[in-house]
Parts: sequence; structure tokens; C-alpha cells
Amino acid sequence: MTPGPLEGVRVGVTADRRADDQIDLLHRRGATTLHGPTMRIVPLADDAELAATTRALLDAPPAVVVATTGQGFRGWLEVADEWGLGERLRAVLGDAALLARGPKARGAIRGAGLREVWAAEATESSPEVLEHLLAGGEGPLAGRRIAVQLHGDPMTGFLAALREAGADVVEVHVYRWEPPPDLPAVDALIDAIVGRDVDVVTFTSAPAVEGLLQRAETLGRDEDLVAALRGGPGGSGVLACAVGPVTAAPLDRRDVPSIAPDRFRLGAMVRRLEEHVAGTPRP
Repeated sequence: MTPGPLEGVRVGVTADRRADDQIDLLHRRGATTLHGPTMRIVPLADDAELAATTRALLDAPPAVVVATTGQGFRGWLEVADEWGLGERLRAVLGDAALLARGPKARGAIRGAGLREVWAAEATESSPEVLEHLLAGGEGPLAGRRIAVQLHGDPMTGFLAALREAGADVVEVHVYRWEPPPDLPAVDALIDAIVGRDVDVVTFTSAPAVEGLLQRAETLGRDEDLVAALRGGPGGSGVLACAVGPVTAAPLDRRDVPSIAPDRFRLGAMVRRLEEHVAGTPRP
């Protein structure tokens, strides 16, 4: 049989959601995997925090709403329907100035029968949205309520800049991330990264990166972990492979190099890894 493009490559997988799909995809290409989910996603319908935030926005509607991802925006509306709040939420969103962070968010807005007043030209461009708001694109920010639908990246700098401008910012976390369900599995993954017993570690969300770093810090191994990850690509360390720039942001903040595809999809991430492996001399 012809060896797969990832034959002999050892991959650490940090994902919780769709982990089985990713592992199957990697195995079919010849890789071996070590799974250590570094966080757990709370299903939307079970998220009491999101329900409370949604009701608060219905009682005190925002002037501006920023939709950051299509999947997250759709999920918010779908779960609001389950709670019996969908009609009221759509009315509130329809009265607000809806901003889209990119084409996917814009498509989700229009798919819900709503209309954005402005959309970023670049794909998933938080800086472009922030520049628009701070430049007065939707009027003065001081004292105005702005709801930001978050998905993955906490967007700390984005939110801080709006608050510094005087806005009343409401964070809408469409998924809530909890500590990992299986700490021994995460610890084993950290051992493997530090010991260079895996060649690559994959990340499909920013919280997955944060979860790995936080657990390593708890164990007193964060410096060793970061040192191992800083060794790649092209070095003797472990390569970080992210699904996109939003996911890679916590790595960037720690000066950890990474590779990512142009399209933010699981299959595209695996293909990007294949391209990297094909272009790297192997022992």
C-alpha cells in the first residue's frame, strides 16, 4: 500500500468538538494521534449564562450588535428559539445597528432575515470592525450599549478599546468553555509535547490553546511547553498547527510560531499540515 502523506507523523489533538472527525481524518492520512481535549464546550441549550445575557439584552436593548462568526450568530438565534425568546431577540437585533466581522457573519445575518448596516471587507477582521466603531462609523460610543457576539477568541483588546471609548459592552458568549473533562489525558499530552514524543499539536479554537497553556502553568511546566513549541516549524521542537489566525492568536502572544490554512476549515488545516510535512526533510 502507498504510504499516506502523514505516514509516521505523531499528532497531538487538543480539540473537544469534532475531535473524532479530526482524528479519523489524520489516521486516514497515515498519522498516529494522542488525544487530550484541553477544554470542554458547554452545549448552547444548557448554557444558563447565555440565557441570562440574552434576557438582559431583551430588557435593555443594545444600540449596536457585532456578529463575529456565522456559526455563532446562527447558534445564538437557534437556541433563543428553543428558549422561546427567538422572536423578541430578532426584533431587538433588527432595531440595532448590526455589524458583521466578515462574509460568514454577514451571510448568517441575512439568513436570519436581518440586514447588516456595515460589514468588514476582510475575512474575520476584528481590527477593521474596531477601526470603524472608533472612527464614529455608528456614532459616538460613550454611554451606548454594544453587544459583541464572541466565539473562540476572547477579543480582549477589542473589548477593552470599546470600554475605554465609554461604551457599555455586553459580551455574548455563544459557547462557554469549561476546564478539560479528562485532566490525565491533558497531562499526558503535555508530557508528550515537552518530551518531543509528538511532532505536531493541532488547535481548532483559541480556548483550546489557552486551556493547554493554563494546565501546563498549573503543573509548573508552562516554560518547558512553550520552549518545545517554539522549536518548530523547521526546528527540533513540536509544530503548532492552527485552524486559522483567530485560533493562533494566543500562540502569537507567546511568540510561538504556527502554521494555518487560508480557509478556516478542519480539512484545510489537515491539508496545510500535509503541505508542511511534504516540504520538510524527514529523518
